[in-house]
Amino acid sequence: MKVKVFDESHEKDLEKTINEFITENEPEIIDIKFSVSTSIFAEEQVFCFSALIVYR
Repeated sequence: MKVKVFDESHEKDLEKTINEFITENEPEIIDIKFSVSTSIFAEEQVFCFSALIVYR
């Protein structure tokens, strides 16, 4: 069993990165965990979209 962590600033970028990983590696996906966090930086709201994929 292995894990892969992805982290992007935009949800569409995360989606693209995950799809590329799945297409290129053809893993047997066991589980995907998704998380969104936000913070404030210089009066700007910053998002962090991340995913953890557990696979074989």
